[in-house]
Amino acid sequence: MPFKIRPLSSIAHRLPVAFVLSIICLVVPAWADFQAGMDANNRGDYTTALREWRLLAEQGDALAQYNLGVLYRKGRGVPQDDVQARQWYAKAAAQGQAKAQFNLGTLYFNGEGVPKDYQQALRWFRLAADQGEALAQTKMAVMYDEGQGVPKNIVQAYKWYSLAATNGDKPATLLRDSLANQLTPAQIAEAQKLAQEWKPKTPSAPR
Repeated sequence: MPFKIRPLSSIAHRLPVAFVLSIICLVVPAWADFQAGMDANNRGDYTTALREWRLLAEQGDALAQYNLGVLYRKGRGVPQDDVQARQWYAKAAAQGQAKAQFNLGTLYFNGEGVPKDYQQALRWFRLAADQGEALAQTKMAVMYDEGQGVPKNIVQAYKWYSLAATNGDKPATLLRDSLANQLTPAQIAEAQKLAQEWKPKTPSAPR
């Protein structure tokens, strides 16, 4: 007997209503709690934001983990603590949260809350940059430009500056134009080709 694939709509109709409602009941309160934390954060009530986000973060919510990291990084609602910030950024970054990956890379780059490590910084910047995070793309360019954690490569630096500029990081435009003075026309053409061929990747965790 041949196997028949039932339309998704027919399968959905067969699900118990109580099961569907239970899923909705789980998602809506979590979103409400996150939004309550965001509203509190926006009005400067960081203690409330911390309380709302912490429970979600402990349950594995990547965006709440990232925001909790920001509070610790900036000392909002809690004493400033780069070690705690790194721990929460790392949890979110491991789930592919691009801003957390960028912030984690920054801690490694600067040696804040963790020993300075350009290799780790490059690793996290690349994951965020591959998703289109403009500031991470600029950091990638700087590291290639300066040979930090990676062999110096001004073609790659120009490529990443170009991508960052396209994605809205204004300093990247100035840095790219300044770097152009060090490149031959052929190198600029190669870098521009690499930038044009680049495609953003889906959120990813480190391998």
